[in-house]
Amino acid sequence: MEKLTIKMMLLALALGLGGCSSSDDNDIDKVPDKSAQALSADAREALDNGLYQKAIQILSAIDSRFPFGPISHQVQLDLLYAYYKSGDAAQGVALADRFLRLNPTHPNIDYVYYMRALINQATEANLFQDLAGIDRSDRDPTASREAFNDLKKVLSEYPESKYAADARKRMIGIKSRLAKYELAVARFYLKREAYASAANRGRYIVEYFSPSDEVEQALEIMIECYDKLNLEDLKRNSKQVLAVNYPDNPLVAN
Repeated sequence: MEKLTIKMMLLALALGLGGCSSSDDNDIDKVPDKSAQALSADAREALDNGLYQKAIQILSAIDSRFPFGPISHQVQLDLLYAYYKSGDAAQGVALADRFLRLNPTHPNIDYVYYMRALINQATEANLFQDLAGIDRSDRDPTASREAFNDLKKVLSEYPESKYAADARKRMIGIKSRLAKYELAVARFYLKREAYASAANRGRYIVEYFSPSDEVEQALEIMIECYDKLNLEDLKRNSKQVLAVNYPDNPLVAN
């Protein structure tokens, strides 16, 4: 009961913080009438101090008032970061999409792909479900797939990028997330005795998400399904793969 109370307090705090961070549609009009350079300095100060909603307000004003100025691209890049830090995924992804479409050869294009990946990855973090201890592996992984693709693009097309090393690390985590989703689907089919579908999902995990912690469980599902389907050759092959990679698994001795 004490843990539940703490979780509810944290939820209430999150709601309160979320409410405080909202902004009016007329926020841009409230930004003082200054030069683009002066406003950029104000926005940078807000970003440095973690005042992301204020930074968004100022940067949006610059973007609106000086759309073709010499600092317009940097303003959009800063705005992209502010959207990410403030948790505004919809605006962040929309801005990244627009920037990529209009500036495909920009020298900082690797940063835009990287930030769009981070924004999509952040949408997977659901505070309410995390606090309640709910397993989210069966949620739609579209955002994770899009993040994975953008990180892969950074690695493949911009291997010298300063974001490449972190992109590689994040891809490993996303791979596990996608494998967990496939595993949840496989178990769903297994529970409903749709053995062929469950086995196919297991095989997909083995083929596309190795190495990952979910591969062992996928092989177990495949062995069970092939046993139910009387497919002895496929069952034997799956057990051989399990034995080579997970020799201590209880199914190996059976």
